[in-house]
Amino acid sequence: MSIATYEEVLDLPNHPEKLLIDVRGVDEVASTGAIPTAINIPLDQVDKAFAPETTSEEFQKLYGVAKPDKDRYIIMSCRTGRRSQMALDTISALGYSNAKNYKGSWTEWAAKQGK
Repeated sequence: MSIATYEEVLDLPNHPEKLLIDVRGVDEVASTGAIPTAINIPLDQVDKAFAPETTSEEFQKLYGVAKPDKDRYIIMSCRTGRRSQMALDTISALGYSNAKNYKGSWTEWAAKQGK
């Protein structure tokens, strides 16, 4: 299993080629905040968002970024790492081969950032 570290996530603003996806619900993100650079795609939308039939234009309209190529470096995040692992499993099954789970997710990020 590929795991992203806190240090790697902390350095994401310096790596626009990497994509951080927060799979928590919209309300949950709104109530706690988000990790900088994170794109919110709730877990129940991940399968459809990354499905082959979803065009880059549709993805862009929904999430504000172009749909990533299957070899794009992607990090999945949630609150504790469980839902992000489910999302990672989902996109891996769809052919995304360069993705990791930020197992510490929001819980670790908030603790280390003093939030």
